[in-house]
Amino acid sequence: QVHLVESGGGSVQAGGSLRLSCAASGFAFSEKKDYSLGWFREGPGKEREGVATIDSEGTTHYADSVKGRFTISQDNAKNTVYLQMNSLKPEDTGMYTCAADRTDGWELLHLPPKARFGHWGRGTQVTVSS
Repeated sequence: QVHLVESGGGSVQAGGSLRLSCAASGFAFSEKKDYSLGWFREGPGKEREGVATIDSEGTTHYADSVKGRFTISQDNAKNTVYLQMNSLKPEDTGMYTCAADRTDGWELLHLPPKARFGHWGRGTQVTVSS
């Protein structure tokens, strides 16, 4: 059974940084060549949106709103995917969820807000104050 567990959220002031982690069990990144992993967020009163994804070859995709500020990476040895978030803005506030699905990174990033993922975690809250 696959479990994804997020951590690293918190409250920061605008301009600050956070690093989110998503640890997977029952799912070996290095063995899932047709899977992509990603981070998604849902802000207050907003629909879920894709933030960043990474595929098995390390190709990354980002939402325009976070390009140049966020970096997604994965550590296959630790079965963990990370999201480094710098220069945070109040509009980055939301529940950040890690997900995995059998699709390419671009498709995963642009999944419709109501679409379900193959696997997802419970999320970690990020709050950015001005």
